[in-house]
Amino acid sequence: MKCFSVSVLNFVVVLVFFCPPFAIMSAERLAKIPEVDLDPNGVFKYVLIRVHSKDDESYVDIVRGYAWAEYHGGELDCECLGGGRIKHDSAAKKIHVYGYSMGFGRAKHSVSTEKIKTLYPDYEVTWADEGY
Repeated sequence: MKCFSVSVLNFVVVLVFFCPPFAIMSAERLAKIPEVDLDPNGVFKYVLIRVHSKDDESYVDIVRGYAWAEYHGGELDCECLGGGRIKHDSAAKKIHVYGYSMGFGRAKHSVSTEKIKTLYPDYEVTWADEGY
């Protein structure tokens, strides 16, 4: 299941993340959300998002990053925990998470990289707070 929608506003791509309906999901549906979805190559922005269950206090933190998402923002139904950038080099099997989001602040890159490592166990996954 993809967890985003795209709007074009004044020729700028605005990425609005949500998980239908209204980012409040049953615990069963919550467990089915892929924790990481990244473009296969390039340098791009990403966000760390918390999606809540409507049944209880459970939640899942998800990482989303796409090269085509030049800007992320807008009205969010999920709780955005911050963002940054990702450099993904599939040929070298390396992913580097760094920087911050102008709109949402810096994500906990340590959390994001641990999630990324589960999807890319044979990659070198690193992070740093430096850079934009």
